Amino acid sequence: MNPSLLSKNELSAHGLPALLADAMLKKGWLLATAESCTGGLISAACTDLAGSSAWFERGFVTYSNEAKCELLGVDAALIAAHGAVSEEVARAMVQGAITHSRARVAVAVTGVAGPTGGSRAKPVGTVWFGFMVDGSLRSEMLRFDGDRAAVRAATVQHALRRLVELLG
Repeated sequence: MNPSLLSKNELSAHGLPALLADAMLKKGWLLATAESCTGGLISAACTDLAGSSAWFERGFVTYSNEAKCELLGVDAALIAAHGAVSEEVARAMVQGAITHSRARVAVAVTGVAGPTGGSRAKPVGTVWFGFMVDGSLRSEMLRFDGDRAAVRAATVQHALRRLVELLG
């Protein structure tokens, strides 16, 4: 599947989970999510599909720093050194999702959805993503415009789109 050839309809919020489901089912793999700024919206988008239990294993909503440490095994010193919204923490979150599940694929998101909480270094709309696909770890940072709902929606859309691309 070449994601650049996907139609606008397929790339909609509704089409991406179906494409992800198809890719996961073809490989016979399970997905886990580790979400902070989205509060479970990626998991919700996946589980909106009937039959998602065949490929969606579990979701961790780790909004607080304590939850990141307790549920995913993120080192508190890592958060203290780099902040919760950082590449290091996103990578630790996705690794924790794999370690604490039966999944072979995982996505983690940590960001500043706003309207408060931003800084010069990490303005509102800053989101770090971690992706683990069959042992391959990737991370990236994007900045999204808009209000809290727009940032969270864009984060979900990007996470799903990138998973489809990585599995393609």
